[in-house]
Amino acid sequence: MNQQNNTGLAINEEVIAKMAEMAALEVEGVAGMVARPLEVKSLLRRTGSKSVRVEAVNGVVNLDVYICVRQSAQVKTVAEAVQRGVKEKIQGMTGSAITRVNVHVSDIELETSAEAEPEV
Repeated sequence: MNQQNNTGLAINEEVIAKMAEMAALEVEGVAGMVARPLEVKSLLRRTGSKSVRVEAVNGVVNLDVYICVRQSAQVKTVAEAVQRGVKEKIQGMTGSAITRVNVHVSDIELETSAEAEPEV
């Protein structure tokens, strides 16, 4: 499905999802993206992004972004930064209004003892 912005430009939802992934990965404290839970709808049709769900209805775009946060990061701060970053990047690149960005912290990347020890 394509999302059409107010200029008449149609943008594929998979492209919007990719933009959201890129914006989320730019945020300090995000270790990576996580596969979202399976939905019946996604089983019936092939969806591009496994870590971002785009729902576009009547010009309203809602996103669900699934991330893994670094152990040393503050989850609330990282989630808020992801919300802002995703919304600003997509609105800036597409001109489409993003109504909601839901951030799901689905995992935490644990530091191994080798990573936690400072190098001499």
